[in-house]
Amino acid sequence: MATVFNIIGIVVMVAVVVVLIRGLVNMMRGGSANTSNKLMQARVFLQFIALVFILLAVYFTRG
Repeated sequence: MATVFNIIGIVVMVAVVVVLIRGLVNMMRGGSANTSNKLMQARVFLQFIALVFILLAVYFTRG
């Protein structure tokens, strides 16, 4: 079970990196502030989800 949470955690962390890079590219190109805000909100949400799956993986590994 911990392996499943590890894999999901890694996938979500990769998604965080993708959203972060998209936000940086949007900022460098002088894109919409609304888009930057939405990307930041998505990044924070994905970081929370990643943290939850990492904690679940640790819980099931120790248990």
